[in-house]
Amino acid sequence: MKPVRRVLVANRGEIAVRVISACHKLGIESVLAASEADLDALPARLAGRVICIGPAAAAQSYLLAPTIVHAALSAHCDAIHPGYGFLSENAVFAELCEKNGVTFIGPRPQTMHNLGDKLRARALAKQCGIPLLPGSSRVESAVQAEDLVRDIGYPVLLKASAGGGGRGMKVATDAISLRSGFETATAEALASFGDGTLFLERFVPRARHVEVQILGDGEGGIIHLGERDCSVQRRYQKVIEEAPAPALAAELVQKIRDAAVRLANAAGYRSAGTVEFLVDPETARYYFLEVNTRIQVEHPVTEMVTGIDIVGEQLRIASGTGLSQRQDGVRFSGHAIEMRINAESPAHGFRPSPGRIAAWRPPVGSHIRLDTHCHEGYLVPPYYDSLLAKLIVTGCDRPTAIENARQALANFVIEGVQTTLPFLERVLAEAAFHNAAHHTRWAEELLQQQDGVLA
Repeated sequence: MKPVRRVLVANRGEIAVRVISACHKLGIESVLAASEADLDALPARLAGRVICIGPAAAAQSYLLAPTIVHAALSAHCDAIHPGYGFLSENAVFAELCEKNGVTFIGPRPQTMHNLGDKLRARALAKQCGIPLLPGSSRVESAVQAEDLVRDIGYPVLLKASAGGGGRGMKVATDAISLRSGFETATAEALASFGDGTLFLERFVPRARHVEVQILGDGEGGIIHLGERDCSVQRRYQKVIEEAPAPALAAELVQKIRDAAVRLANAAGYRSAGTVEFLVDPETARYYFLEVNTRIQVEHPVTEMVTGIDIVGEQLRIASGTGLSQRQDGVRFSGHAIEMRINAESPAHGFRPSPGRIAAWRPPVGSHIRLDTHCHEGYLVPPYYDSLLAKLIVTGCDRPTAIENARQALANFVIEGVQTTLPFLERVLAEAAFHNAAHHTRWAEELLQQQDGVLA
C-alpha cells in the first residue's frame, strides 16, 4: 500500500472534525468534500482545502460516489475517509475508489460486501462457532414468515438483510403484527437500502447490546480494544454508550471478545470495525448480531479507556504501517460514558429542532471530552442527522463516571434550538441505569411512563 499523504474527508459534522484532527496529528493533509450547506461549517474552517460536491440534499452531494471520487482525484488525494453514515459501508463506493487508484480508508470491498449483508455475516459467524439467535434465511413472503415462526417462536424481529439504524426492523408478537410488519419492513428496506430482503430473528425483549471494537491490518493481524455497552436506545438508535460494559461476568466478556476476533480473522479484516452482540441477562448467553464495517459514532469511549486513537490507527493501516499495538499491549483504565446530544425536542416527541444556536457553553474539565462541530452562532441545518455533539465523560470507575456525566450535562448550556439534554439528564438519574439494570427497551419504557415525554 502506498503512503497516505493527503486525505479527502467525505463527510460532515463532528466526524469530519474528528478525521481532520487525526490527519493533522499525523502530518497528513486534509481536503474536505462539503455540500453547499456545509461550506462555512467548522470542518471547512479546519481542513486545508474545501471542495463543494453539490447542493445540501445528501442524495445530490454526500451520496454521489462518482462526484466524491472525482473530487479526490482533482485534489490529488491519496485516500478517502468516509466517516460513518453516507457511503461509509458502501462496497460499490469502495470498489470505485480502488479502481481509480484512491485508497479507501476502511475494509476491502469484498469484506464489506460479505459482512454488510446480515445473512452472509450470520453464515460466517456460524462457521466460526459463534452463537446465533434462532432465526431464518431469506423470507420471501408473509406466508412463509408465518410458517418459519412456528419453529422460532414469538416474539420475532423482522430485519432487513442490508439494513441498519433501525430501518427495516419490526417486532412481531402474533400473526397479525407479523403480516403487517413484513409489509412495512420490506417497504422501509427498499426505500432506505434499495434491497427489501428480510429475515427473521428471535426477539429478546430485555436484552443488552454489547459490541467489540476490533482493528485489523489486513494481513492477519487482529486485535480487540474491549467492549462497549450500547443498551440505552430509542427506536433502535443508540443514545448513551459506555466502556467497559458493566455488570457482565469476566468469563462472558472474554468469550465475547474472543468471538469478535475470531470472526474478524475469518473475514481477513482490515481497518476499524465493530462486532455487535446481544446478551440475554437472564441466561447470561450472548449471540452474534452484525458487523459494522466502519468507525462507530461511539468510538470515543473506547479511546478514553485504552488511550488508543482509533481514527489514527485507520490512517496508519491505510498507509501500510500496520497496527501500533499488539493485543498484549492494550491496557484498560477507568470508565467512559458517551452521551449523544441531538437538536431534538423531547417535549414534542423528539421532533427535530433546526435553527441558529444562540448560546453554546459546554462544560470543561480534565475528565470531559467534547466531539462537536457546533459553536455559538452556528446554524443547525434541517437536511441531515440532528447530532450536535458527543459529550464523553470519564471517571476512575463507573459510579464516578456517572456522577461526572450528570454534572457535565447540568453545566451544558445550549440556547436557540431544543436539545436532548433533559432526556439525558433524566436517564442518568434513574436507579436502573446506576445499577446497570437497563436494556435495549428500557428508555422507551421510561418514555411510555411519561406519556412519551422526558423533559
